[in-house]
Amino acid sequence: MSRGGPVEAGTAPYDLVVTGARVLVAGAFAPAEVGVRDGTVAAIESLGAGLEGVRMARLADDEVLIPGLVDTHVHVNEPGRTEWEGFRTATRAAAAGGVTTIVDMPLNSIPPTTSVAALEVKRRAAAAAGLSVDVGFWGGIVPGNLADLRPLVAEGVYGFKCFLVDSGVPEFPPVTAPELEAAMRVLADLDRPVIVHAEDPAVIRSAPAANGRRYADFLASRPPAAEAAAITTVIEAARRTGARAHILHLSSAAALPLIAAAKRDGVRITAETCPHYLSLVAEDVPAGATDYKCCPPIRETDNRDALWGGLEDGTIDLVVTDHSPAPADLKHAGDGDFAEAWGGIASLQVGLPVVWTEARRRGIPIERVVGWMASAPARMAGVEGKGQIAVGAAADLAVVAPDAEFAVDAARLEHRHPITPYDGRTLQGVVRATYLAGEPVDGGATRGRMLRHP
Repeated sequence: MSRGGPVEAGTAPYDLVVTGARVLVAGAFAPAEVGVRDGTVAAIESLGAGLEGVRMARLADDEVLIPGLVDTHVHVNEPGRTEWEGFRTATRAAAAGGVTTIVDMPLNSIPPTTSVAALEVKRRAAAAAGLSVDVGFWGGIVPGNLADLRPLVAEGVYGFKCFLVDSGVPEFPPVTAPELEAAMRVLADLDRPVIVHAEDPAVIRSAPAANGRRYADFLASRPPAAEAAAITTVIEAARRTGARAHILHLSSAAALPLIAAAKRDGVRITAETCPHYLSLVAEDVPAGATDYKCCPPIRETDNRDALWGGLEDGTIDLVVTDHSPAPADLKHAGDGDFAEAWGGIASLQVGLPVVWTEARRRGIPIERVVGWMASAPARMAGVEGKGQIAVGAAADLAVVAPDAEFAVDAARLEHRHPITPYDGRTLQGVVRATYLAGEPVDGGATRGRMLRHP
């Protein structure tokens, strides 16, 4: 991308104009000029219209302009476990990966975001750390906090997360099926989704225990039946209450018919999957390679292929990272014993190229990938004005070279710890520039804002 010299401010109607042969508007690339004023897209014209801006940027021949991605599944972990990640490092990684908005999960911070007081603690921590991109917040549902849900809605959280199985941290315990339904009844008329880690604890208790370095043993400990049973629980609770439900990090394609049938029946349900489930396969996980551990787990090749089918037919609505890093002493605990290591994949900075590399291999155009990773997450969470290049939308933009290749070097990623299963992989899709509200995000700029659901 080339940047022309500045134009005298008094003669230019726009703060920034980006021009190029491939600008993603309304789901399709077209030659266009995008004029930005006061952080918002103010004009989209055909290439050659001659829009003038105080700053001018022209796409290179190998570049496209896409909306900044929206990642609604990020574990920032601050405060309380900032040594795992943090707002400064997480948002720098997001910006480097073309992500301009994240929505932070209510755990694994201490305190978890299960009350207004805890939300304020988190907001103060975010303000002190500095944000490179915009950040919204999920609330949490835990046993005993039904009275906190409406006040959290009034404070602008985007919805509420709960677990049906042990979360891994004691301060965020799981809810029972009756507790899930009670929360849905509170939230049914408030237009906030209940987003669920859907694995059934009884099925997991009856599965073989995960011990040792063999990935096959860990995989057997989190069977597809656990997801299917829990998703059935969520669907039936949503059916009875009329609440919006969202299935987090779907890994098992066996659950796709359940979700598709619920959608046909009019149940208000959506589902997401993640880059690791779309790109990695169980057969390739080396013994003791706990960088690959996550819950629910990475499954087999046929399962991965079926997840792609679920995306293409609309059963799965969106793709987000579930970025969940941890220090090496936790991620590599037990010298490769999958039972002892912390589960979570770090991918916030490389989510787009990971998904695009696999999509490209399958003949899926990047326009669809951007839809799954930008407009669809924004729509699910209700993040207004994000995830699209449209007049009146936020001027959150990413310049990407889809054909350019790079090798992932974990040590050079912006998130806190140099640990990722993608280390050394060659990927397509280089993010060359990111704009937040029309301003370039580079050099550690901290212009990000804390968002509230209106």
